[in-house]
Amino acid sequence: MKNIKSLLVLLIAVFAISCSTDDVQDRPVIVPGDAPMLIAPDEGNIYNLTFEQNANLAERFVWSQADFGGAVEITYNVQIDNAGNEFANAESLGSIIGATQLGVSVETLNNTVLALGATPFTAAAYEVRVQAMVSDMVLNSEVITITVSPYTTEAPKMYVVGSFLSAGGYGDDWTPENAVQISAAGFGETSFEGYVYFQNGDSQYKFLPTNTGWDGNYGDAGDSDGSYTMNLATPGVNAGLPDNMGGYYRVTLDSELLTYELTATEWGIIGSATPTGWDSDTDMTYDVDAKVWTITLDLIGGEFIKFRANDIWDINLGGDNDDDGFMNYGGPDIQVEADGNYTVTLDLSNPRAYTYSLTMN
Repeated sequence: MKNIKSLLVLLIAVFAISCSTDDVQDRPVIVPGDAPMLIAPDEGNIYNLTFEQNANLAERFVWSQADFGGAVEITYNVQIDNAGNEFANAESLGSIIGATQLGVSVETLNNTVLALGATPFTAAAYEVRVQAMVSDMVLNSEVITITVSPYTTEAPKMYVVGSFLSAGGYGDDWTPENAVQISAAGFGETSFEGYVYFQNGDSQYKFLPTNTGWDGNYGDAGDSDGSYTMNLATPGVNAGLPDNMGGYYRVTLDSELLTYELTATEWGIIGSATPTGWDSDTDMTYDVDAKVWTITLDLIGGEFIKFRANDIWDINLGGDNDDDGFMNYGGPDIQVEADGNYTVTLDLSNPRAYTYSLTMN
């Protein structure tokens, strides 16, 4: 019986070795040969992407089959990177197994170049290649260069630049990079809003579509610098302030109607939690360096406050009633949790993303 068991073990071992040997002999020998060759797109193709074409095909990338010396499963990956970056931070436009073409939608191409740091609505050069991969072996195609101008679905922005920047704590005057941002309510909207501090009554300014240069700048439609007609022109003259009065202004602009308006504001808090209740405001002070309105005072716990401009209800801010994390015009009353002395701040420096804080001292 013992001999029979030994013979059985030996037969199983011989069979296993035989199978392993056959498997090795049947495996193809992988020897990297010819790399894939890009057939489409053409060198220098230009893609001006728009949201309206979001679901359309931007390009069908086509290449020749790579050669790894046998019938093996090849994975192809289409890579893109900023021109001259040598694919150090490459992104993938997609991958496919076996096939030698890949359709890339407008949305995919747009999102990928944005991930590479592209500036919306600005054309830039990108390099593209195809990688063929089997196990840990990679063959890269030649590199071609294309130009892509992406879009964004973020809320549009405008920028206010002028002689007020330095005095207002924003940076050097008339420098686009230091311009103060105003924003539209959402994608496709043309009505912009933001708050800007003009310390001096003789301040002049213009509006820019980007903060990288002067192309497409808007000025006032008046006859001379310092005009305040509330109508825009391209390029127009330098705009001025209403009644040549410095101050903290709510700036609104409509890029479709070509109009703008500045409303001077002085902010305060009002409510049952304040010393004067709902009868009158307690004025706040603007901090030029921190770019916030602030006040320190005693508040009553369990009661409420709101923020309003110019001691009237035309412009008032309350709590968040749309769950976006920011204050709303005409929003709900804000409850004070406990009695105490508080430092209250109102931050209007981020257009349409207004916040407040109540800090007990």
